[in-house]
Amino acid sequence: MISVQESVEQVFRREHGRIIASLIRACGDFDLAEDALQDAFVQALGSWAERGVPDNPAAWLMTAARARALDRMRRAKVRAEKYALLSAWVVPDEGAFAMQEHSNGSALHDDRLRLIFTCCHPALNLDAQVALTLRTLGGLSTAEIARAFLVPEPTMAQRLVRAKHKIRTAGIPYQAPPDGQLAERLTAVLAVVYLIFNEGYAASAGDALIRRDLCAEAIRLGRLLAALMPEQPEVLGLLGLLLLHDARRGARISAAGAPVLLADQDRVNWDQAAISEGCAVVERALSMRRPGAYQVQAAIAALHAQAATPEQTDWPQIAALYSVLTTISPSPVVELNRAAAVAMAYGAEYGLALIDRPTVAGALDQYRWLHTTRGELLRRLARWDEATAAYTRALALSGNTAEQAFVTQQLAAIRAGGSTEP
Repeated sequence: MISVQESVEQVFRREHGRIIASLIRACGDFDLAEDALQDAFVQALGSWAERGVPDNPAAWLMTAARARALDRMRRAKVRAEKYALLSAWVVPDEGAFAMQEHSNGSALHDDRLRLIFTCCHPALNLDAQVALTLRTLGGLSTAEIARAFLVPEPTMAQRLVRAKHKIRTAGIPYQAPPDGQLAERLTAVLAVVYLIFNEGYAASAGDALIRRDLCAEAIRLGRLLAALMPEQPEVLGLLGLLLLHDARRGARISAAGAPVLLADQDRVNWDQAAISEGCAVVERALSMRRPGAYQVQAAIAALHAQAATPEQTDWPQIAALYSVLTTISPSPVVELNRAAAVAMAYGAEYGLALIDRPTVAGALDQYRWLHTTRGELLRRLARWDEATAAYTRALALSGNTAEQAFVTQQLAAIRAGGSTEP
């Protein structure tokens, strides 16, 4: 039987985005909604310990958060208009809460999708749009978002404060854009959905390597976007990419919860239905002949998913697709992935040479996957001391328990394989 603390944590992970989106829609104030929901979670710890966990924890939290928001408004004597809006807002009952929809003439009928498009307001720069949405909707901590952006946590905290300040001072309302303006916010919206999935697919902190709730939420949002904008190939590309990555989820973790490398995964455990759907979505996107970064990544994922064995993987074509990706969406992370593909296609020494360039190794020194990849290539080249140093650096940067255990295992194997270090 799980504890009240664990129950609250589970509800937070599963329902935070849905509740906060509804609260912001009701009161039109990001900070007020966040503070009220935080109060409600604290209240839940005491109330649930005394009276037991309610049948519908999300509805309970919604009601408690609304009450806390009204209390805060009374104390702060905020504008009567906001108070009237929230006072008139009726919290949906248990049945309605699960499929709450709102139609005001907009094509956006999902609260969380509305909030993403709202946060991705053109008055904010792209990084601020994505960071604010991840913090508000994804429920990610400032530290988790900072790791996703590869910036120090204080830098990300300041970025979030500035974004909220700009929303207040510029009078940006909680209001989904008209349908005709959805496309101009699409780049940031897709980035948000992709980063939510990434945090779920390789959790940067905690005990579990995969956060299935975040993966499922990202795919759900991807499906909504694809239904809303079926003529946008990058929307389809992103959905295909998420489906193809998620199809391998069941083989990525051992029975003990440790990560399993792609080459070692039992492909029987890959979800063939998801692979078929993902490939079909990608083919539809590519048929529109408007290539983009998500479509290229999805094509790479499809090549992995369609290989019956690791040896049958078409690594030269994957390396070539990464070269295309460096021209469409250049970044040090893309270069790192290209280097890994080149290593598989043509040899570890070629991949390592690409990684050790200042534009990659210098830019990604705080990125744990850089050091994990270097460690693996150095291990293949039997450069034991350098491999040990790389994995040690990766271990220091990782905040995930399962990942730390995996790297520790790699270090032990290297030391047993011939390192001169104890």
